[in-house]
Amino acid sequence: MEIDTRFDLRTDRKRTVREPITVWPQHNNTTTMATGHTPTGKVPIPLRALLTTDRLTLRRFTRADVDNLVSLDADPQVMRYLTGGVPTPREVVESTVLPAILAEYERGPVGKWAATADSVFVGWFALDPRTPGDAREVELGYRLRTSAWGSGLATEGSLALVDMAFRELGSHRVWAETMSVNHRSRRVMEKAGLRYVRTFHLDWDNPIPGTEEGEVEYELLRAEWIRNSGNQSPQHS
Repeated sequence: MEIDTRFDLRTDRKRTVREPITVWPQHNNTTTMATGHTPTGKVPIPLRALLTTDRLTLRRFTRADVDNLVSLDADPQVMRYLTGGVPTPREVVESTVLPAILAEYERGPVGKWAATADSVFVGWFALDPRTPGDAREVELGYRLRTSAWGSGLATEGSLALVDMAFRELGSHRVWAETMSVNHRSRRVMEKAGLRYVRTFHLDWDNPIPGTEEGEVEYELLRAEWIRNSGNQSPQHS
């Protein structure tokens, strides 16, 4: 199942919420108009695509994306390996999930981005920093609607973000985790170039089916990416 395995109700990853004020450099000049919010109210603001692939466009989330996130997490299949199929309540999306995503943009340059295909929201992709605002070590994540499963979109978006992490952000390590029994997600990690590192076990207050098999970690180091892709190493501190 092509889903993210970290930003979920089981891990309860909460961040300090602040109003996003910094727009970080973007990767192309593709611009769309969307509704944004400022301290003075609701106004149209330009949103630049973070990146585009053959079929996907990744852009910043806005507060107008509440319904997209609620509907995504309302699908029991999407949430199977996250919460055992339990949806994320709308109030949690509004008060915790979306504010945390927006707050990460202020720290930049990594975070979570809404993914669209043919202008339709299909889910999200992420490069989550281990240390807020620090792109040197980032966690690859993805969560897609079931309508997008089996199409290769998870791999397509993941490959693009891995390339961006090493080529443009100067990352040293890209890693990902999922449940050991989540074979679809593990295949996406492998197709994105990450390799298996370990299986480990965590204690959960409310374990879901498959927890007993543990979690798995995958990673790709900068030196491996350079060797595998034949790219010259960009100069980053």
